[in-house]
Amino acid sequence: MTARPPIQRVVVAVPARDEAATLDACLTSLERACAAVPLVRTSLVLLLDACTDDSAEIAARHPLVRTIERSYESVGRSRAAAIEAALASAPEADDAVWIAMTDGDGVVPRRWLREHLRAAATADAYVGAVVPRLDDLDDPRRRVWHARHSPGAALGHVHGANLGVRAGAYRMVGGMEPLATGEDVALVDRLRAAGVAIAASEEQPVITSARLSGRAPDGYAAYLTALAP
Repeated sequence: MTARPPIQRVVVAVPARDEAATLDACLTSLERACAAVPLVRTSLVLLLDACTDDSAEIAARHPLVRTIERSYESVGRSRAAAIEAALASAPEADDAVWIAMTDGDGVVPRRWLREHLRAAATADAYVGAVVPRLDDLDDPRRRVWHARHSPGAALGHVHGANLGVRAGAYRMVGGMEPLATGEDVALVDRLRAAGVAIAASEEQPVITSARLSGRAPDGYAAYLTALAP
């Protein structure tokens, strides 16, 4: 892969719907990840979608996070809106802006954005790994998960909780579709079809909820549920 234009700004877009139990940990981890890339400007946008819990109050404890409230009831629409809001406030050229995505029930490692920027040096998109909180899974599902996730097994699997793309490539393929589920996979499919260079890594995985009842139909919770009868 050839060298790509250097990234001057990272915009982090986070959709959340009734994630009060996990949101503070999520935002704290994102603030730490942003602090770990001091040579790059960072912006954090949280979109609260039809929340009926204390998510807004929790977000208010994080003054560096720009919080937007909407009532889409759609992860695709809320993720797309969070990205557009973040890009609207980024004055840099699109090829110098990196979009990093995660979810309100995830915790990112401190070096998460460093891994995204490492990928951005030679690629225009990044597909990262996601790991559930294994201690929260029951024994049968935990055994199946370990059996299926030997080193390298997650490479290429698309998760909106750990996804990155250069803003220029994002706009070139039309952005995020407002889908009820699978908006992340659809975006990467269009990037691949357009010949965009995509990096994949299992380094610096996002730790996400192990719940079996998710916010999006056929999302990660459905995958975990299907691990065992």
